[in-house]
Amino acid sequence: MAWCSSGNKVSIHLEDTMKNPSIVGVLCIDSQGLNLGCCGTLSDEHAGVIFTLPWQATKLTCDLTDIPVVCLESDNRNAGGQKHNGITVAVQKMAS
Repeated sequence: MAWCSSGNKVSIHLEDTMKNPSIVGVLCIDSQGLNLGCCGTLSDEHAGVIFTLPWQATKLTCDLTDIPVVCLESDNRNAGGQKHNGITVAVQKMAS
């Protein structure tokens, strides 16, 4: 089982997400940018950046119903983040 920082019901969802062998990190952030929980390679240190990216991405669309997904890719890892109903979730995976 992956080490998760939370101590609440969020940790159950984070641990379930981490059961996918390609996922190496997951982070959940509230509407104020505060870490609700994290597992694996994503931590409190990443909360500010991950919170800001999807929020900024919403400014790139004219359709207010659009919920953008921000994807970052490197040679060995991929990360995606999405904000919905005040909660931002990011998942980091090993590149395939």
